[in-house]
This record gives sequence, structure tokens and C-alpha cells, in this order.
Amino acid sequence: MPELYFHVRWPDGETQRCYSPSMVIEDHFTTGGVYELGDFVERSRTALGVASDRVREKYGFACIGASDQLAQIEETAAAYASLDGAKVAVEALSNADGSVR
Repeated sequence: MPELYFHVRWPDGETQRCYSPSMVIEDHFTTGGVYELGDFVERSRTALGVASDRVREKYGFACIGASDQLAQIEETAAAYASLDGAKVAVEALSNADGSVR
């Protein structure tokens, strides 16, 4: 399956490269998009859930990488939950080879 990475900037300016086993991420995030923290987490849950389901359909098992990535996103987001107006920016979407989408 085609992997896709989404590069995010958290409210404190820290960046993270996030993994998806499917290009479905493009249906939920856009390069340059800025999302309220809760919205970002919900979109991540939805997108990574769909991505994992696609892996299950093709290979017969869910994608551990997608669930691990979601757990990392949720853990990081929890650190910013008390900040009013916390936002997450999606800086880039890239292919596994690093090429920008």
C-alpha cells in the first residue's frame, strides 16, 4: 500500500512526522491546513482508522503502525489540551520517498 507522511507543527512549535499506511490522509488534511487541537485529533482518529481498515481488507490484519501513530498523536495532544485556542498545522504531506505531494 502507498504510505504517506503528514508533517505537523504542534502549538509550541515542535514538529512531528506522522505515518499513515494509506493515502486516505489526503482526504482529511491539506498542506498548510491549520486545525483546532480537538479537530486535528478527531481527523487523525478517523483517517488512521480508515487507513488501518484498508490494510485489514488487503492483508487480513490491522495496521499496527497506524494505531501506534494515533496513540502518539493522542499523547502529544493531551499535553496541549489545557491551552485555549491550541492549533495544529499540517506543514506538508509527503510520499515514503520524501517527495512532497
